[in-house]
Amino acid sequence: MTNQDSIVELHEVTKSFQSGPTKLQILEGISFSLSSGQSMSIVGPSGSGKSTLLQIIGALDRPDSGTIRIAGKSPLDLSEVELAAFRNRYIGFIFQDHHLLPQLSVLENVLIPALAIGTPNEARIDRARSLCETLGLADRITHRPGQLSGGQRERVAIARALIMEPSIILADEPTGNLDSKTAAQVIELLAQLPKSQNAVLIAVTHSHELASAMDQSWSLADGHLARLGS
Repeated sequence: MTNQDSIVELHEVTKSFQSGPTKLQILEGISFSLSSGQSMSIVGPSGSGKSTLLQIIGALDRPDSGTIRIAGKSPLDLSEVELAAFRNRYIGFIFQDHHLLPQLSVLENVLIPALAIGTPNEARIDRARSLCETLGLADRITHRPGQLSGGQRERVAIARALIMEPSIILADEPTGNLDSKTAAQVIELLAQLPKSQNAVLIAVTHSHELASAMDQSWSLADGHLARLGS
């Protein structure tokens, strides 16, 4: 049964991979839902399927079975062309390695998702500038990634994830390459995003600090997702 208030809803999602004659069950019966303004962390050992789950939620991979609804829509029902537009509109990605284009300025990197639907209009450019200012990058918008610290590059990646006003923000080890002081600053920013952006945040992490800063913490092991502290 679908919860009308849910932005993200998974029901009995499974995923396996074939390794030679062996079938590896990565995800088994994954179910949860999140509403706008909520955040969730997923922790677990390396190889447990955390990134696979994030890719399925982000419509970058398909489950073997189960249902997924994002912002009231089922990405599994969309064509590849429709899926690309869906991801760009509803999902913002924050990666550990940033994936910024070195030849572009901070402002241009933030605007990359908007380029997928044409030349950014003034409203979108104004939003990019506002995001940069909010994230402490106002004096860096003309700089290129090579001129930024690791923490500043991570903030650019966050701004880029927010430019299209997504319903869901997915973060894959967003503090993994940062020193402890910078990581603490980024964690504080991430913790504020769901309510300030009226979105859902799901973070895959090995960081206890980041996990505990989210509204809910879940552990993924042996294919099963279990809520911590409940």
